[in-house]
Amino acid sequence: MSRALLLNASYEPHSVIRDRDAVVLCLTDLADPVEFSGREFHSPSCTVPVPSVLRLRRYISLPALHRSVVPTTRNVCARDSYICAYCGGTADTMDHIVPRAHGGKHTWENLTAACRPCNHKKGDKTLEELGWKLERVPYRPRGVAAHLLRTPPEPEWVPYLAA
Repeated sequence: MSRALLLNASYEPHSVIRDRDAVVLCLTDLADPVEFSGREFHSPSCTVPVPSVLRLRRYISLPALHRSVVPTTRNVCARDSYICAYCGGTADTMDHIVPRAHGGKHTWENLTAACRPCNHKKGDKTLEELGWKLERVPYRPRGVAAHLLRTPPEPEWVPYLAA
């Protein structure tokens, strides 16, 4: 199933929707296509290009975006762009910076993405014990960034997510 990035009227990211819902929004004049995926939907009488990015014609307020996203392995790795905080390799697990055995909490600020070898090597040791340092400071995602963590971005979405 393909997806599309739905932008608010102000070009801020709003949500990720199914491609067929994107076509329906465009056909009912609720949204305008911005970028196309190259795919098409066919019917006996017409062919409709599938948008990969579309913009709502009317602004919709997003109060629900202030909720926090749960720090799961997938969300922590997505926040850190799947880059290990210790060696810079490809991350596939998360690690507690201050180990839980040493009183570390399961919070966004104490979690970082890590590759399996680094995570295994670190175990329940602290960074000071190993002489390691973090490449970047972990943070709690907020707003649209938190809302869109649930879905890895398509390449054509990147310019709209960076703004």
